[in-house]
Amino acid sequence: MLFRDSPEHAAFRAEVRAFLDAELPRETWDMRNDREEMTPEEKEFTHQFRKKLAARGWLTMGWPSEFGGAGASYMTQTVYMEEMSAAGAPGAYDQGVWLAGPALMMHGTPEQQQRWLPRIRSADDHWCQLFSEPGAGSDLASLQTRAVRDGDVYVINGQKIWTSGAQEADWGILLARTDPEAPKHRGISYFMVDMRLPGITVRPLVNLMGSRHFCEVFFDDVRVPADCLVGEENRGWYIATTTLDQERSSINRVVMTRSTLYALIDYVREHPHLRTDVIRHELAERYLEFEIGRWLCYRVAQMQSEGKVPNAEASVSKIFGTELQRQMGITGLRVLGLPGQLEPGSRWAPLRGRIERWALAAPSYTIAGGTSEVNRNIIATRGLGLPRG
Repeated sequence: MLFRDSPEHAAFRAEVRAFLDAELPRETWDMRNDREEMTPEEKEFTHQFRKKLAARGWLTMGWPSEFGGAGASYMTQTVYMEEMSAAGAPGAYDQGVWLAGPALMMHGTPEQQQRWLPRIRSADDHWCQLFSEPGAGSDLASLQTRAVRDGDVYVINGQKIWTSGAQEADWGILLARTDPEAPKHRGISYFMVDMRLPGITVRPLVNLMGSRHFCEVFFDDVRVPADCLVGEENRGWYIATTTLDQERSSINRVVMTRSTLYALIDYVREHPHLRTDVIRHELAERYLEFEIGRWLCYRVAQMQSEGKVPNAEASVSKIFGTELQRQMGITGLRVLGLPGQLEPGSRWAPLRGRIERWALAAPSYTIAGGTSEVNRNIIATRGLGLPRG
């Protein structure tokens, strides 16, 4: 693997940066990126920004050309995600693009592809992922939401939890159990669900920061048309696992820490009393970890570009990135001291309260998208060949 951009990737990186310089109010949006909630104005800006990405073909650059994508390599996609995340740009990660789209391209009928893919590609719809349940998180195959066939519809009952952005989603990708007698991995089906159907109730979950980003979703006799079933009935688990392999480098997790790290370094430079050896060493350690994390991400992308499946390597990258995020919050509080705990809006909050936001949010990153414990098991069994305990 080369530890520098190829001429092609360097040119593309410059193109993305020029676009962001022209279209993104960098300082304002960089500071907003430490909040999960958006104002109505920010939501409208995000919608229009995603439209611009779609118009340039960047939103679905990794899709094959036969589905309207650019067929971009994994390395090109990683460069794009790195620059978008570094700028705190909205819309870089989209569940319709990364999850629903690949499921339809690989397993959908031509009619389903024509129905949904163009609207995903043009950023017309918002999507959410309806997978986790109160009793089925890390062990997702234990899910209990039921889908029962009734003529030309499936009647769905159950509850989902930790669904990001469900309150604003137009469509959701749903895993539901269609054969309760089958082994747990073999009785699950994969559906596209209109989030406006009668019987769907979305209830936001308020977290420590007062954010309503996560939601729980209830299904009460929701009648989903049978033509919203993707792939074969009872084969949904295998569809989910193949589509979840799409973007695995975790570059966004690592790069998100860079702007916060640089903000802390600038703050220390402006306040001489903070220039102690302890603080300098801690900031240096975070910087080295950032560089290591970045290259771990590139290793995953390089393996994908060679046709390899980076199971253990992707888990290493995910763990390292989320632990770096957590450590960044701890470092921020150590550097700023008690004022670092002040919320945004306080006139006394250093860096406009971004460290308080970061410190509260960071522990959740080691859970979301696969817990560190589960990923360590993957590293042990698939990477090191250790026996299951």
